[in-house]
Amino acid sequence: MGMGEEEEEQQKHEVNFGAPRKFAKSFKSDLKETFLPDDPFRSFKNESKIVQAKKTLQYFFPIFEWLPRYNLKLFWADLLAGITIASLAIPQGISYAKLAQIPPIIGLYSSFVPPLIYAVFGSSKDLAIGTIASCSLLFPAIIGRVVPPTNDPSLYLHLVYTATFFAGVLQAGLGIFRLGFLVDFLSHSTILGFMTGTAIIIALQQFKAMFGLTKFTTHTDVVSVLHAIFGQFHQWQWRPAVMGFVFLAFLIFTRHLKKKNPKLFWVPAISPMVVVVVGALFVYFTKANFQTVGDLKKGLNPISIHYLNFNSKYLSSTAQAGMITGILSLAEGIAIGRSFATMRNYQTDGNKEMTAIGLMNIVGSFTSCYLATGPFSKTAVNNSAGCKTAMSNVVMALCMMLTLLFIAPLFSYTPLVALSALIISAMLGLIAYEEIYHLLHVDKFDFIIAVSAVLGITFVSMDVGLGISVGLSILRALLYVARPSICKLGNIPNTKFYRDMHQYPCATRVKDVLILQLGSPLYFSNSSYIRERIFRWIEEEQSNQHEVHYLVLDMGGSTNIDTSGIEMFTELKKMVEKRGVKIMLANPRLEVTEKLILSGFIDDIGKKSVFLSIDDAVAAIKFKLIEDFNSKHYSKRVVSNAADKDLSDAQVVNMEEGNGSSENKNGGDFQ
Repeated sequence: MGMGEEEEEQQKHEVNFGAPRKFAKSFKSDLKETFLPDDPFRSFKNESKIVQAKKTLQYFFPIFEWLPRYNLKLFWADLLAGITIASLAIPQGISYAKLAQIPPIIGLYSSFVPPLIYAVFGSSKDLAIGTIASCSLLFPAIIGRVVPPTNDPSLYLHLVYTATFFAGVLQAGLGIFRLGFLVDFLSHSTILGFMTGTAIIIALQQFKAMFGLTKFTTHTDVVSVLHAIFGQFHQWQWRPAVMGFVFLAFLIFTRHLKKKNPKLFWVPAISPMVVVVVGALFVYFTKANFQTVGDLKKGLNPISIHYLNFNSKYLSSTAQAGMITGILSLAEGIAIGRSFATMRNYQTDGNKEMTAIGLMNIVGSFTSCYLATGPFSKTAVNNSAGCKTAMSNVVMALCMMLTLLFIAPLFSYTPLVALSALIISAMLGLIAYEEIYHLLHVDKFDFIIAVSAVLGITFVSMDVGLGISVGLSILRALLYVARPSICKLGNIPNTKFYRDMHQYPCATRVKDVLILQLGSPLYFSNSSYIRERIFRWIEEEQSNQHEVHYLVLDMGGSTNIDTSGIEMFTELKKMVEKRGVKIMLANPRLEVTEKLILSGFIDDIGKKSVFLSIDDAVAAIKFKLIEDFNSKHYSKRVVSNAADKDLSDAQVVNMEEGNGSSENKNGGDFQ
């Protein structure tokens, strides 16, 4: 390779120190990466105006994407799935409305309007819309503190509508403004613990109906519930208990039947309807003295927009209930939709899902519905029944419409004990003790987060347990930011790779060089820790009799830096130079490089101290060490040669002086 080729090859591997981008350009890039990371319009930005308009319409209204390709074959599959989930929606709607302590008919209304809205705006093919148990219980737990459901049922119902409206506005706002990343603060362990704790207390509360009790505690903690159950032992009724446990055994049996033979998915899907029908028929024909659902009027959803209550006296509780239930239902719906989309090898758009769920809850609050999302049980049945598109939600809504118009009053004979058996059966499937135990082996802190949610919910209250769990999750995230990972790298023998020496014991230390990898952005929250930790690494190396003349910082994991981080680098440079250590940077990111250039730090350490990779930095250091070694030995040789030369010259002078004096002496004598 000639000199020109060598220079060209070297130039290819130089760090780019181009002029930093303008603030407007970098700010626009950051905004785009934050709010439009998927760049939804990239696929058709070079198309004609008509195509762009068509694709934009399909993006905002996904129904226009799949409806033109819809055919009879797809419809038959969706028809079967829709009828199947409708048979599940009726008993679930009634039972979950009972949990929310609102009229049972509201649960049926909530499976009519929201699914129609979702079919237009939603991107999931599998998500089946309906109410969920956890959020149903949160409404009386939060709103019931201000207005107990038994004291003023009408006002309480209006506040539930208002909370649903707030939840919808929050959900739609997160989707429209593409703020879905905020939902990610609900970690998997938090959701796992919340669902488990909620399932436990919901299941325990159902023993009120299972034992035919008329009085019960308003508290949700497990101690109060157990005291209410066993404190009224003398009031237990054996007839509802027998019916309840028979129904519960039947429901559990059908679920196990499906596990043994997945083709029998329809058996557990219709079993709730069987329980409701059998229970209603038993009460109707035997005239037994059972607590029943009560009056269910025929007719479609009445308008309820004028019932929304924004009175300042109740605003804080409705806003709190809306925010908590909105985020929880959103997290559950999106997670379930993504899970089934992954199974069927297609993608859902998280922001579209937020917008769709939010819009359907806003419209729902105007039409006598309460909070809805995509329950796991109903979505699983929808998927198992072979749904192909969101049309299955439309079919379910039409079935609910027919139910509301013609047969709703027949369900008024449904005994509460049958609904309690349904709820207990559903809750048993949500108690994820195996997954929480699995966290103990995988991640101890995640295990603590999940257990704190379970204990907080079961022994205090739902909002306290959720708050503790979320607080621990955020604390953990802050600890990761404030105490980022810094590791010492060594060279994997016979390679150019540099890896963590704790993870790879075979990695060897580079002589006279300390290589550290920074694994996080450099901000005010961690700059002091990083400076102190790096300096301690140097002290530890030197205390172990390892000379350190060069400090190489791998910046590949540092995506950004603020002024505190820049000041940290300046202070670090001064500190290490006092110990005779030169600082070098490897693989700095664009944002970091720009700010280091603007601050003057790059000029301070010199552009020759910044490298594309660790290997380049080490190669330059070795070259420098060899050069210094050769220069040092060359200097010694020159000094030695000069000394020898000076000695020879001195000897000559002395000889000449000696000869001269001899001559003088001889000459004198001669004279």
